[in-house]
Amino acid sequence: MAVRKFKPTTPGQRHKIIGTFEEITASVPEKSLVFGKLSTGGRNNQGKETSRYIGGGHKKKFRLIDFKRNKDVVPATVKTIEYDPNRSARIALLFYADGEKRYIIAPNGLEVGATLMSGPSAAPEIGNTLYLKDIPVGTVIHNIELRPGQGAALVRSAGNFAQLTSKENDYCVIKLPSGEVRRIFGGCKATIGSVGNSDHALEHSGKAGRSRWLGRRPHNRGVVMNPHDHPMGGGEGRQSGGHPRSRKGLYAKGLKTRSPKKSSTKYIIERANKK
Repeated sequence: MAVRKFKPTTPGQRHKIIGTFEEITASVPEKSLVFGKLSTGGRNNQGKETSRYIGGGHKKKFRLIDFKRNKDVVPATVKTIEYDPNRSARIALLFYADGEKRYIIAPNGLEVGATLMSGPSAAPEIGNTLYLKDIPVGTVIHNIELRPGQGAALVRSAGNFAQLTSKENDYCVIKLPSGEVRRIFGGCKATIGSVGNSDHALEHSGKAGRSRWLGRRPHNRGVVMNPHDHPMGGGEGRQSGGHPRSRKGLYAKGLKTRSPKKSSTKYIIERANKK
C-alpha cells in the first residue's frame, strides 16, 4: 500500500494525497453479499433534522462483513481484495470449501490465493481467527471480540492493531491502539495480524468537494454563532471564553464522560493516554 501525490495543475490537486489502490483486484462486489443503503440526510422519521452537517454524498451499497468468523475448521480461499466505501480498511472475499462466500476485513499482507482457517485448530498465521487463549503471547491481532460469539468489536479500522501481552487465568491482557490495557475473556476470538490499508492516515482530501462526496456538509463552529444559537456564541470580535461545550450545553474536550459504575471498568488495567 502506498499513496499518490499530484502535480498542482488545479487548486484541488495541489494538496491531494490518495491511496494507489494497487492491492484492489476486483471492481464489482459479490452480488449476494451487498444490499442497498439508504441515507437519512440527518433527518428522523418526521423529516426533522436531528444530526447536523449530514447530507448529499455518493450512493453506496453496504457489504455484509463476517465479524464472527464462526465457520470453524472449514478452509477458505481468498478470491479478491476489494474497496469498501463504508470503512477505511479493504475487504477480502473468501470462498469456503463448502461453497459459501463471505467478506472479511483484509489484514496487512493478505494476498489473493491464500488459504485461511478459523477455530482452535487454526495456525497463528495472518488472516486466521483463533480464540485468544490459543494465541501466543506477543502476537499482533485485530478484530477482537468482547463477548464470545458477539462478533469483532475492537480494532477494525485501517492500519490498527492490538497486542496480546500476557495471560491471567481465564483472561488475556490486550494492549489496544489507544494505549488502553484491558483483560478480555480467553473464549473470545481475534484475528492474527494488523488491519490493512495502513497508509490511510496519510491521505489528504485536497478540497472541500471530497467531503461533500462523502456526505459531509459544511460544519459551523459554535464560537462564530450568536448567543441564542450556541452557548459558546457571542462576544465582540474573535472572543470565545468559557469551557468548550455542545449546543445543548454538555461539556466537551476534557470532561470525563465514562460512568464510574460501568461494569466493564474492572477489566481495564490501564486507561488510554494516561498522563
